Amino acid sequence: MPVISVGQMREWEKTSWASGKNETEVIERVGQIIARRISQLTSANDLILILAGKGHNGDDARQSLKHLPNSRVHLQNITDPQNITETLSLLDQRPSLIVDGLFGIGINRPLDAHWTALIQRINELQTRVLSIDVPSGLNADTGKPEGAAIQASITLTLGAPKQGLLMPAALPYVGQLEVAPEIGLVKSQFTSETIWTLPGDFEGFPPARSVAAHKGDFGRLAIIAGSIGYHGAAVLASRGSQRAQPGLITLYTQEVVYHSVAPQLQAVMVSIWQSNIKLPGNFNAILIGPGLAAEDLSDEMKMTTRHLWRGDAPLPIVVDASALDWLPMAPLPKNVIRVITPHPGEAARLLRISAQQVQANRPQALRELSRRLGNCWVVLKGHQTLIGRSTGEIYINPSGNPHLAQGGSGDVLSGYLAGLLAQPALQADPLKTIRYAVWQHGATADRLNLMRRNWVVEDLITEIGNTGPMDEECSPSQSVQK
Repeated sequence: MPVISVGQMREWEKTSWASGKNETEVIERVGQIIARRISQLTSANDLILILAGKGHNGDDARQSLKHLPNSRVHLQNITDPQNITETLSLLDQRPSLIVDGLFGIGINRPLDAHWTALIQRINELQTRVLSIDVPSGLNADTGKPEGAAIQASITLTLGAPKQGLLMPAALPYVGQLEVAPEIGLVKSQFTSETIWTLPGDFEGFPPARSVAAHKGDFGRLAIIAGSIGYHGAAVLASRGSQRAQPGLITLYTQEVVYHSVAPQLQAVMVSIWQSNIKLPGNFNAILIGPGLAAEDLSDEMKMTTRHLWRGDAPLPIVVDASALDWLPMAPLPKNVIRVITPHPGEAARLLRISAQQVQANRPQALRELSRRLGNCWVVLKGHQTLIGRSTGEIYINPSGNPHLAQGGSGDVLSGYLAGLLAQPALQADPLKTIRYAVWQHGATADRLNLMRRNWVVEDLITEIGNTGPMDEECSPSQSVQK
């Protein structure tokens, strides 16, 4: 799903109407979509306040009302912000959910003082808000408020994500961004360097296994991880890789932590790291980095990492955490699969800039990291994790929530990703495999949030890989607690 501009959205609509699509039918469909999200986010007795403006954004919001016959809903049409006594009275009742249909993507000039005051009043309530298409007052091209903008809990954007919703300046207003792609328009012909991932991208993936398969068909993974004070990362990465179900997994860890790590793993073969280990050997993928943060690590391990990274072996090499600092800034052989999974702080360290600078332009940071490291694949973690290389499309991952901000969640991701990439059948399209791992990691966190608020990384390990692309409950926005 390409990320588009307001102008492209307008062109898409005009093309749809010219082809015979009916605008009224599109509004009807959007109303059904909005009503479904409202129902998912509220309970039977919750007060729902729909604020509808005079444009098509208001039409969409108004249309949702007829699909909520059993809900406690009040529709408030607002055309004159100077005459809102009834609206303010309803706001004082502190509704459980406010549906924001005041302004759509057409706003491109500052709001007057009356609209600004109303929006500020809504924001002061700190009530959950579902914004339709764009938070009212936010410029959908620039991502900046036109004087003031609704601070949404969820933004349900229609058709395709608008480029302004992904700008750093928009984050305080957009909240959790969702896309409703099937709203009744003709098939989009737009292309973009920035692509929004949809769960349906992974329908039928990974492919079903043959009934006659054996563990030799699914690859061997080597993991180099764990050091004194950080041995838990080796365990988490190993267990994460198990959930991807490669054929065999071997963990090489430091001798000082071997007796702490080995008893925690049963199906994973655990060995002591030694400088004379011959890699890649008969492995199909290698993961290096989780928990390798102790100061006394051998130079041989660092040299082995550099040798494997620069080598011409086609097997995937995934590097994470402290091992990122060991990588050479040099070209790579063609057709090798190399992946790094930095968070913004690690990316900043590699680029020798601040984390704030990375976050200010994440796509540029991703491309520069990839360029310096030989056009490797980069998974730049964080809110809306990015996946891409120095050239080509950059994919935005929509799944996940702030509860992933726990020590060890990145180790689970790198292990799960490496476990997938160890499987020969999943190496043919490494980009799809990487994207799937990232999406599954976030979707699992969203699923866990529906179960309990206080889940931990060990729960993530238990559930990862168990969420299907078509599971309704894995929608990222549903992680917003009722």
